[in-house]
Amino acid sequence: MNHIKRPFQPIENYGIIGNLKTVALVSLNGSIDFMCAPKFDSPSVFATMLDRQKGGYCAIEPELENFTTKQLYFPGTAILLTRFFSDTGIAELTDFMPISEGKHLSTSAIVRKIKTIRGCINFKFSCVPRFGYAQSEYKANSHENHLIFDCPDEELKIKVSADVPLILRKANGYAEFTLQESETATIVLEFLKPEEAGEQLAYYADHAYHETKDFWVKWISKTSYKGHYGELIKRSAITLKLLTSAEFGSVVAAPTFGLPEILGGDRNWDYRFTWIRDAAFTMYAFLALGFNEEATAFMDWIFNLCQKIDLQLIYQIDGNPKIEERELEHFEGYRKSKPVRIGNAAANQVQIDIYGELIDTIYIYNKSYKPITYQFWMLIEKQIEQVIKNWKKPDHGIWEIRTAEKEFLHTRLMCWVAMDRAIKIAEHRSFPYPEAEWHKIRSEIYQDIYHNFWNEKLGSWVQYKGAEQVDASVLLMPLTHFISPIEPRWLSTIKVIEKELLLDVLVYRYKNGEENFDGLEGEEGTFNMCSFWFIESLAKSGELDKAVEYFEKMISYSNHLLLFSEELGKKGEHLGNFPQAFTHLALISAAIELNKQLNRESEKD
Repeated sequence: MNHIKRPFQPIENYGIIGNLKTVALVSLNGSIDFMCAPKFDSPSVFATMLDRQKGGYCAIEPELENFTTKQLYFPGTAILLTRFFSDTGIAELTDFMPISEGKHLSTSAIVRKIKTIRGCINFKFSCVPRFGYAQSEYKANSHENHLIFDCPDEELKIKVSADVPLILRKANGYAEFTLQESETATIVLEFLKPEEAGEQLAYYADHAYHETKDFWVKWISKTSYKGHYGELIKRSAITLKLLTSAEFGSVVAAPTFGLPEILGGDRNWDYRFTWIRDAAFTMYAFLALGFNEEATAFMDWIFNLCQKIDLQLIYQIDGNPKIEERELEHFEGYRKSKPVRIGNAAANQVQIDIYGELIDTIYIYNKSYKPITYQFWMLIEKQIEQVIKNWKKPDHGIWEIRTAEKEFLHTRLMCWVAMDRAIKIAEHRSFPYPEAEWHKIRSEIYQDIYHNFWNEKLGSWVQYKGAEQVDASVLLMPLTHFISPIEPRWLSTIKVIEKELLLDVLVYRYKNGEENFDGLEGEEGTFNMCSFWFIESLAKSGELDKAVEYFEKMISYSNHLLLFSEELGKKGEHLGNFPQAFTHLALISAAIELNKQLNRESEKD
């Protein structure tokens, strides 16, 4: 196979398109450099982001000298426009994955429409697929008006259709064509099962764009949110929707794997799974914005899981609990960051906090949207039994520490949340429950956190029992209503966070220290989600002006499409898997709190 070396693009140089089954990442230069097909957790077919030579890509490039580019989303949609500017011409590339209301196509497809806005421009198209994480062989065949890349091992084929001539060169697809001013060309990639024929090119060229645009505009119009930062919130909501499976109702933590948290380091994980914690927080964001159908689909997904087995931390998007971590040794890694991992060993960890995040979401769902059934309540009781049984035990914590288990404050806090929200659900709905026992346990957990996780010398609640350092997850104490945001101990704690973990508006989740507390080498970047937690905590603590200023500054760290990866590096570069659901839902939560506080201030005036 012909291997063509491509340059690495910065992580922040990408936008995403998707169809609620999978996504593709499109660079500022018009190249699709990452995609797993046909689903989020399928093997990659394009992965130049992780290997410049072997990864695979699909590019459309105008032959323009010294051109610059810009990207934008068509407002209220996931339709991505990439524009190319030069003295000799302007071109526009429109990328989207077809989706329509009430019509979920069995196949995934990418539609790429290229148009000359000014001048007469030559274009080159390249389709260089690499199936099965670039490990599976495939056959390439040319037909009258399309190409077929067939990979029997993956039971997947890619059909490339176009209204310009396509050719094969060494098992890769190519086209060269010229478009005069206002002329367009359409190229479609369909990801098909072996027996599927795909749609006609005319459907994609004439109808798919309008159906897809209508779908997104109709979906975003369902939001009940009215207030400050509306467009910003909508973009984050669309991003979260793109990470949601229409088939199962689950949400992936991010659509990528192997993108590093530190360049050249080994903190390179696979996020194409559903973390109970992340998904529960995502449903909180959807509920807060009025996207109740997504929350209902997730509740159905969880309901089915709870019936079968005890909850674990991570699942495949279809609910399968089997997840094995392994390394793709043949990939060089993003900017030489190895190993590139698929699967995630955290699936085998004990993280007791997940009950709190989940039951908190169920509490909000029951209170603000639709009452849960008594059958569902009985499953919640089983989860509370696990909390009562295990709340005193150490675990690996929210940050999935790969060293010895500890009694983490965040885990203990979420055990309290689980008890508190379960009691509130029971009392609101008059469900039977062991009132005396549950109230007793809730009080015990509260007293344990308040007294035993407080470090008098530091003047702060600390990362774990007996620790000498603070952890950004402590910011959830006021956000979960465990503590008043004006409690003296809390105001002292947030000052310690500012001193120990804050760089302007950027927050580290913890300081690893020389002893490698988390079991991994090297430092990592600041954690975008934690920055938004900090901003929300400031707003709740009465520092509204400061919170607003920090929020605006934090948004400036997003990429050109208002997308965030997991972390930011020393130069403000995006690091980690991209885009990350946790960051975008934390952004939404912070914006909603700021809006609430700003409205209160305006009412005073």
